[in-house]
Amino acid sequence: MKQVLLLLLFAQFAFCQNVKITLEDTIYDAIDNFVAKPSPESLKKLESSEKKFNPKTKSELLAFVILKCNKAYFENQFGLTSKAISDYEKAWQLFQTHQLKNYDITEYCLKPLGNLYTVTEDYDNAENTIKQYFFIASMEGNQQQKIASVLNLSNVYQSSGKSDQAIALLEKTIKTEKLSYTQKGILLNNLGANYTITANFKQAKKALQTSISLLKNSTNQIITVSNANRNLALIYNRERDFKTADSYFATAKKMFFESKNLEPRKTGRFYYDEALLFFEQGKQTEATQSITAVFKTLIPDYEKQQKLLPDTNSLYAETVLIDALDLQAQLFSDQNQPKKALECYTLSFHIEELLQSLFVYENSKIISQIRNRNRTEKCISLYTSLYQKEKKISYIETAYQLQDQTKSSVLKHYIAENQIISQEEKRILEALQSWSDNILKEQQKLDAADISKINHAIKKQNELMLLLKSKRLKTTDSKNEIINLTDLYEKLEKDKTDMISFFYGTKDIYLFTLSNRKITLKVFEITSQLQTDIYGFINYFSDANVITNNTKGYNLSANKLYETFQPGKHSTQKNLVIIPDGILNFIPFEALIVEKTATANFTKMHYLVNDFKVGYANSADFYLNSKPFKHTKETVLGVFPVFENSPLELPFSKVELENIEKSFTGIYLKRNKATFTNFKANAADFSILHLSTHASSGDLYTPASIRFYDQEVLYSELYHLNIHPDLVVLSACETGLGKLYKAEGAMSVARGFQFAGARNLMFSLWKVNDYTTSVFMNHFYLNVKNHNSYFESNHKAKLDYLNDSHIPNAKKSPYYWSAMVYYGTLEPKTETHYSIYIGLGIIFGFGLFLLFKKIKDGRIRENSKKK
Repeated sequence: MKQVLLLLLFAQFAFCQNVKITLEDTIYDAIDNFVAKPSPESLKKLESSEKKFNPKTKSELLAFVILKCNKAYFENQFGLTSKAISDYEKAWQLFQTHQLKNYDITEYCLKPLGNLYTVTEDYDNAENTIKQYFFIASMEGNQQQKIASVLNLSNVYQSSGKSDQAIALLEKTIKTEKLSYTQKGILLNNLGANYTITANFKQAKKALQTSISLLKNSTNQIITVSNANRNLALIYNRERDFKTADSYFATAKKMFFESKNLEPRKTGRFYYDEALLFFEQGKQTEATQSITAVFKTLIPDYEKQQKLLPDTNSLYAETVLIDALDLQAQLFSDQNQPKKALECYTLSFHIEELLQSLFVYENSKIISQIRNRNRTEKCISLYTSLYQKEKKISYIETAYQLQDQTKSSVLKHYIAENQIISQEEKRILEALQSWSDNILKEQQKLDAADISKINHAIKKQNELMLLLKSKRLKTTDSKNEIINLTDLYEKLEKDKTDMISFFYGTKDIYLFTLSNRKITLKVFEITSQLQTDIYGFINYFSDANVITNNTKGYNLSANKLYETFQPGKHSTQKNLVIIPDGILNFIPFEALIVEKTATANFTKMHYLVNDFKVGYANSADFYLNSKPFKHTKETVLGVFPVFENSPLELPFSKVELENIEKSFTGIYLKRNKATFTNFKANAADFSILHLSTHASSGDLYTPASIRFYDQEVLYSELYHLNIHPDLVVLSACETGLGKLYKAEGAMSVARGFQFAGARNLMFSLWKVNDYTTSVFMNHFYLNVKNHNSYFESNHKAKLDYLNDSHIPNAKKSPYYWSAMVYYGTLEPKTETHYSIYIGLGIIFGFGLFLLFKKIKDGRIRENSKKK
């Protein structure tokens, strides 16, 4: 017996000696040890172990994917949102790249990743991720995952301001899908929340109460039922029925804290909703207490700071913290503590910048800027109040700098980032945009759209997005730089220019004027009358006949708007740079009437263009940092498809072509040669890009576009053109129009060229006339030929057009001559380039003279010695 035992022990020892612990086993052991006791400390140990793993086989890679998903789950629990997103993304990238199987990647990676994209406001990535696992679920017939994707997609639409789309999606799903009581109850809860946002309280109450009824016996849906009660509380609060609101919220709170495994973020969101409830009831002390609870829940070591507002370095990319800080700012404002309110807003801006650094897609960045924009308006109001009280001009200056940061900031960051990223990153960005455009074009087919094509494009987008994030420079900084006012004043003085900058808010329009090294501010309340005046004036340019049929009405409308804003009224300069905002982007300020007259003769009307050379800029930052010209000689790449013998024919485009061709050398792509491919192949080599064609501003669902001979090109398809022009002239309809975002401007064809690198542009604000545009362009190019700046050539062309005796009075309506606006530098190319080269030539010539003289003198001395 003793011998047998010894043999068994020996055999076991020998077996253990032969067993080799694989990397796969090591990874799974690391996961098990971490999940058994998850904590911030054990997470650090896991990160340390992870660095030693180098998985290669599919089984090792799958183990590593599972590690990443588990790690990301707990990083989210510990409030490490950015790290959680990064790990989920890496897991998804590995799973796709190596075509791994036998793991529910949808449940454990894509769903939580989509949700994290949503809560960090990265809505494009959220939508793409959710649509991808919706497609997977549809192909697999997984009804449970399909419903989950509908639910999460409705959350994306709700959070990104598309509640109407969320409602349509949810109502369709409830009507057409075979649902369990639980599934229907969950969807109804989301439906009620979206009805609440759209202020359809009757439908919201019905949906939420039905949801509670369906889910009340479902123990695993206690949070959903709590949310439904919370939403009902918010509705009754808005209706000023505080007693009923408090009752619903008490029920919601009891249920919420009875549930297990509460995530810090959900708890923080609950405390925020409680604070909002108190705030709306005027209970300021209780509201602040609930906001403090948000900070305690979401910020480690917050209590050690022993103050209400958290330290900047303790903040991270979290939207609940932004909401809490903004609400606390509002409380401080109501308590007449403007400086404390501004301190809160500064912290919110900081978190927004952290969020911006996570985004890849333009749309997500723009949506994020909308919230920044609303906060900026509140800050400007506070600075204005402080100025009125203390009379310190620094408050107005700070308000000006802050509002300028909101102007075209996504465009500005893109241009700055494009200077430092690698060629590989640029190629990825171009491919990413191409797939985005493909999705958009397919979606425009509506019912005829190929869902499989869209899903394939989304999959490619996701792959490229993950690749881009892995290649991005760690040093890329999205921080908004503050404009230097001293530098700005110096440039304005050098250009002999005044500047007026608008900020079009929700309650007021702020008008900043910079003149003679001073800044002033006027505030205009946005009344229904002011809106009528603005939109009424713009409507005069909706059709060629509106002004000519009512010259008196136009005279009154244009003068009234001038008297309201008084651009340049007290200026001593003759140049005026205007930075419009919001709907004011679509106003041709040159056509405002300075003095009312009874005349119907358009030439004799006193326009702003008679008093000032007017130019425009996206922001003061764009004006201040305008780039020097790249080309010393004017050469033109012209695009003239003409579209002969078709409904699109532009007969006077041929006249426009002939006039420009007489004055400037270049390549002129005519008729069937005016293709997008030919344009791209030649666009990098010319100082002026001139496109005489058709364009469209699009609508709510269709993007702005420009037409070449062979195809219509979306504005976003222009983003990655290889161009370095000194000027882009868009001689086509509506090239400055598109879907409008107050913070960013119009999503127009002009914007497409700005993204591609154009700094000086001329474009149109409405549907231009073929004949009159050709006449205007002839005047413009004659002025350019005479070495006038682009800025001055545009101004002179308008005056020359008005004074052109060959043009009948009806065609001298502002509709015909004020459509083309100029954005860019005021400096003439002759001064910045020609004089430099002439000067260098003189210096070089004088140098040669001295050299030859020295040689000659040397020879004379040599000859003297020889003698």
